[in-house]
Amino acid sequence: MLQVVIVLLLVVSAAVEQVLQVRHDSSSEARNRSVAVAQSFANAPGTAAALRLPDPTTVLQPRAEAARKATGVDFIVVMNTEGIRYTHPKPDRIGKKFVGNIGPAVAGGTVTEEVQGTIGELVQAVVPVRDTDGKVVGLVSAGITTAHVGGAADQQLPLLLASAGAALALATAGTALVSRRLRRQTHGLGPNEMTRMYEHHDAVLHSVREGVLIVGGDGRLMLANDEAQRLLDLPPDAERRRVGDLGLDSDTAELIASGRVATDEVHLVKDRLLAVNQRPIEVRGGPPGSVITLRDSTELRALSGRAEVARERLNMLYDAGVGIGTSLDVTRTAEELGELAVPRFADYVGVDLYDAVLKGEEPKPGDALRRVAFAGVRKDSPLYQIGERIRFVPSSPQGRCLVTGESVVEPRLRDAPGWRAQDVELTGRILEFGIHSLITVPLRAGNLVLGVVNFCRSEKLAPFDAEELALAEELVARAAVSIDNARRYTREHSMAVALQRSLLPRSLPEQSALDIAYRYLPAQSGVGGDWFDVLPLSGARVALVVGDVVGHGLHAAATMGRLRTAVHNFAALDLPPDELLGLLDELVGRIDQDETPTDSTAPVSGATCIYAIYDPVSRRCTVARAGHPPPAVLGPDGSVRFPDVPPGPPLGVGGLPFETADLELPEGSSLVLYTDGLVEDRRRDIDEGLDLLAGALESAAGTTPEETCAAVLERLPARPSDDVALIVARTRALGPDRVAEWQVPADPAAVSEVRAKVTRQLADWDLEELSFTTELILSELVTNAIRHGRGPIGVRLLRDRTLICEVSDASTTSPHLRYAASTDEGGRGLFLVAQMAERWGTRYTPAGKVIWAEQQVS
Repeated sequence: MLQVVIVLLLVVSAAVEQVLQVRHDSSSEARNRSVAVAQSFANAPGTAAALRLPDPTTVLQPRAEAARKATGVDFIVVMNTEGIRYTHPKPDRIGKKFVGNIGPAVAGGTVTEEVQGTIGELVQAVVPVRDTDGKVVGLVSAGITTAHVGGAADQQLPLLLASAGAALALATAGTALVSRRLRRQTHGLGPNEMTRMYEHHDAVLHSVREGVLIVGGDGRLMLANDEAQRLLDLPPDAERRRVGDLGLDSDTAELIASGRVATDEVHLVKDRLLAVNQRPIEVRGGPPGSVITLRDSTELRALSGRAEVARERLNMLYDAGVGIGTSLDVTRTAEELGELAVPRFADYVGVDLYDAVLKGEEPKPGDALRRVAFAGVRKDSPLYQIGERIRFVPSSPQGRCLVTGESVVEPRLRDAPGWRAQDVELTGRILEFGIHSLITVPLRAGNLVLGVVNFCRSEKLAPFDAEELALAEELVARAAVSIDNARRYTREHSMAVALQRSLLPRSLPEQSALDIAYRYLPAQSGVGGDWFDVLPLSGARVALVVGDVVGHGLHAAATMGRLRTAVHNFAALDLPPDELLGLLDELVGRIDQDETPTDSTAPVSGATCIYAIYDPVSRRCTVARAGHPPPAVLGPDGSVRFPDVPPGPPLGVGGLPFETADLELPEGSSLVLYTDGLVEDRRRDIDEGLDLLAGALESAAGTTPEETCAAVLERLPARPSDDVALIVARTRALGPDRVAEWQVPADPAAVSEVRAKVTRQLADWDLEELSFTTELILSELVTNAIRHGRGPIGVRLLRDRTLICEVSDASTTSPHLRYAASTDEGGRGLFLVAQMAERWGTRYTPAGKVIWAEQQVS
């Protein structure tokens, strides 16, 4: 009956809800449709024009009736702004006043309202009709009865009743199934049989030597046998009381009340150690609650304690194998040892190493030690702190440990006079702080003692014993292997870095075209083949080169040295950037062919390079690159751009020529060359790196090149994953007041005129003492150009750190210095030039060649 009543109530509720929903949907649909029809008719072409006719009804009445039938509304009424109808489904109502609210529509708005009309409950909408100027010239009303948009309730009611009948049938069937299951659960037993079964169950329950509790779903104790009352010391009226009110300890009460699954959980209840098992009983179809069994295991307490200690030590040794030596860094490995041992084994741990170990060298006995790692439960301990140098006296545990190589344990520091002899005042403060026990273990790697590790206790009252000494030695032995590996790696890394730095320029050459600052950062692991150079060229020009050999290690560093030497030699030929890179490409290809891979070395698989030549006279910079990141230019106004320099293939690939780009650099611009380690790593791609570089350069606008380098490197991690080479070169210009040039006719008689002009120019520069040698040099060079070259012939003087004389012509034939015989009439000109000048040489240009000579300016 209860099920039938519930189903009927649900049916009635559903029917009421359905009717209300249908009424709401009908009203909404009627409003939407009436508004849509009225607006469509009001905005239809010709509606506004028809309202201006003398008889609008003639035009609008047929249209309104046609629209009404097409849209399914009950009426469409067109009226003027005073509400006088022009159209209506019933012609006798035309000319009469519209019934409804038209004020908002006259004002330009839309009105919807529900009214009770002669045809029933309906919804009507009134909208304005506007002319081309937006003025309201009339109104349109459309209406529809809600009955025309309803009717869904009648269709859905049979489905609702059918669902109700199905629900009633399912409920009845469910009741029958439950009744049948209950009969099956009791196996058809009557009251007598059930009573006898309960008596047998009760007798067995109270005779077993294991405590049994049954707790209900509400947290009340339903049953406790005699053994459970004895073990837990329960009060006589414990049953039907909440577990929290039985006077049990908090952990045991929390476990019993929680009802969670527990297997042999050990709880200390007063002086008994109980093994507790708990299982829920509702999972097998029983009532809510849980059953708990208790077993007295006090005898196993000592044994389990020792097993727990052994398990903890094994876990610590396992963690040491995994957590110590994760990096090839001596200091970090020592720190990992301290982090592992505190507070699991000791309250304070200090690791002291010889300074030589930190440098990758073998320790020297007798030297002082340095504390490289310290960990403790408190930060205000009076023990030696990180960075302090310590020289232990021979009587101290550490001193004895370093001499004998054996571990020392001092269970009671207060009774250890040798330890107190290290520093009476300091050891007194340590004892007052509460540190009472010490183990000192040598860090041994083969026959080498790298340092000592000190384990101290203060919070734990038990002193160190022999078993703990063995554990400390095992921990330190594992750490010693990792520290020695890190030491060896540090030594090899230092050697590789030293080799690489020895191959890099130690100082920049003197020149006046650029203010230059540079940085080189080795990689965090391994040594790469990054290099850079600054090469003064003829004509006050300067060449900048930055390169990167693929790979790491000593082999890459040695290859970098070979490439740097090659660049020096090729630059001495005064080659343009594209030709120089072409020669480097051939050299790297030959190196790749000559190298034979072995187990310890790998062949060079290529290199990248960027080569730029800056001319302070023209302020032009010619750049070519081979697979290298593009240069950056920081303008005097603080703007940053990455010029479009043709990339070219990496060196050693071959097959394609290199191209150059000419950059116009105003004075005060900064040309920035770098390797890919600056802008690319595993955490970001090169585009993001270039954006970061541009931001750093913009923030450093207006600063010196040194400050610009510092600002750029601030954006890098402390230890980059790849080598970084960086050059920042701020341009200078050689002004017109320090440059003089003339065109020379191809006539030997013009040589005297050139000498006169040069003499006057040197007088203007206050360099009269160089007039004789300069006239002699230019006379020989101009005469050779007239005799052996082709026009046009030009002469240029540059006053820089030196006085530079240049003679240019259109011939590509290079003169050669030779020693003339005593009977030769000529051939001594270049010999004289070489003797008079500090340096001289030839460079080729697209228009021919330039022969130049430099003299020192006092």
